Amino acid sequence: MKLLTQVHRSVLAVLLLSALAHPVLAQIAGIESPQTETPPPQQQVQDPLGRTTPAGTIAAFIRAVDRDDFVSAARHMQVSASQRADVDTLARDLKGLMDRYLSEALTNISDSPHGAMDDGLPLDREHIGPLTIGERKLYISLVRVTDPQVGSIWLISSETLAQVPALHAVVTQSWIERAMPASLVNRELFGISLAHWVVLAASLLIPFGLLTLLFAACIFVVRRMICAPTRRRELDAWYAGLRWPLILVLTLVVQLTSMPSLGFPLRFRGIYVRVGLVVAVIAIAWLLRQLLTLGFARARAMLWGRDRRSRQSLMLLGERLIKASIAVVAIIAILVIVGVDTKTALAGFGIVGVALALGAQRTVENLLGGIFMLSDRAIAVGDLCSISNRLGWIEDITLRSVRLRTLDNSLVSVPAGVLAQAGIENFATRQKILVQSILRLRHGTSVEQLRRILEGTRKLLEEDPKIERDTSRIRLVNFAAEAIEVELFAYVLTADVPEFLAVREELLLRIATIVEAAGSVFAQPTQFIYMEDKPEVDAAVRPSAARAAHVQR
Repeated sequence: MKLLTQVHRSVLAVLLLSALAHPVLAQIAGIESPQTETPPPQQQVQDPLGRTTPAGTIAAFIRAVDRDDFVSAARHMQVSASQRADVDTLARDLKGLMDRYLSEALTNISDSPHGAMDDGLPLDREHIGPLTIGERKLYISLVRVTDPQVGSIWLISSETLAQVPALHAVVTQSWIERAMPASLVNRELFGISLAHWVVLAASLLIPFGLLTLLFAACIFVVRRMICAPTRRRELDAWYAGLRWPLILVLTLVVQLTSMPSLGFPLRFRGIYVRVGLVVAVIAIAWLLRQLLTLGFARARAMLWGRDRRSRQSLMLLGERLIKASIAVVAIIAILVIVGVDTKTALAGFGIVGVALALGAQRTVENLLGGIFMLSDRAIAVGDLCSISNRLGWIEDITLRSVRLRTLDNSLVSVPAGVLAQAGIENFATRQKILVQSILRLRHGTSVEQLRRILEGTRKLLEEDPKIERDTSRIRLVNFAAEAIEVELFAYVLTADVPEFLAVREELLLRIATIVEAAGSVFAQPTQFIYMEDKPEVDAAVRPSAARAAHVQR
């Protein structure tokens, strides 16, 4: 019993110490890795009316007035108590003043919630404009206020609204309204008067026509000053390649710079400027690609030397890579102009690039294989090559494959990645081409005839300037069962295949003449036909046939 009592006391002591130690351990663990959950940060409430930036306030105000939603327009204005009764008129008149006299592009307005920080104004003020009306100038002033529901927003200040009635009273007709017929001014198409549509078309067609005539006159004068036919053809090529993209770019520059003075509504002006900038980016990309095509063609034509073809092919690949880069930059610029966030666009391109790299490993392998192959100068356009036992001329080297025109005029596309593992034999890099053949003379050719044939052929090889003398030979190599074999070995000093074929043909004809003059001829292929007569078979068959006939009777 005493022992049991001591055991119980020990157990109770251990439990008591554990209970006391648990809070202490919990506190120590809490110090090392706190378990208290931090409250999530409060998310910033977005203004549904888009008034968090100066650019958003102006754009939303213009949209509201265009659709005659003056309740929404008033929410973008800091209206005083005295101005509240005429808020609709103030909004409409301010929008009219902005359409007529605001020359600043909407894209130049700050798109930051804090406004422009370097304009010298207080942090809660922003100026848009100016609006030049006669001798007076008006800046549209925006003020940043705190809304109890959405936080900091920008509003058109009451000081600006106070000047609107006096400025609107002195507004005169624009030059379009004075010059164009009233029937065109009063009729509208998509919210724009027909007079403005006519002016818009004229602002495109007139610069385009004048620039076309100017370019034609300049090329006429320059061509008269150049007498060399080669330089004149080169000038015509450059003119044909650059004329239309350059005229289009200059036309768009003239029209877009004159848009603020044409009196178009701000909303239409913003949309049209974006469309014009997209077309301008496409035209500039077109112009740059044409410049690259003509410039690289000129540079390739100026190359000379032994490695000319390899350098030309490498320049062709570089031209295509630069053109692809221009296309990517143009696409990114168009996305930015349309309004896509730059970071989002770049992130999207990165994701697409990773996806393409994972899903198109073969294409990437072929691309890198083509670059390494051209940098090593293994092949070039125009070379005669044997690739994977296919003989032909290299017709083109693209970013992913090599196009081979075979001897039977078929076009074979070989992936560039395969070329690193395939055997490539480039015949264009040779300075000489081998002629190797076995000449078979008939049996019965005497030793004297053989000597005359060998000596005559050796003399022929020594005297021919197209044959390399030091390595050429003609030797008797074998007395075979069908013919006497003589080996011809000679290098033709040319890398041009058609010239090689002509020299080899003439060499073989002259050797045939030497053989005939020596009184010998080339051996003919011999075929032996063995015929066997088996009379015992006939003798064995005939009695059998006779017995069969007897049985039938």
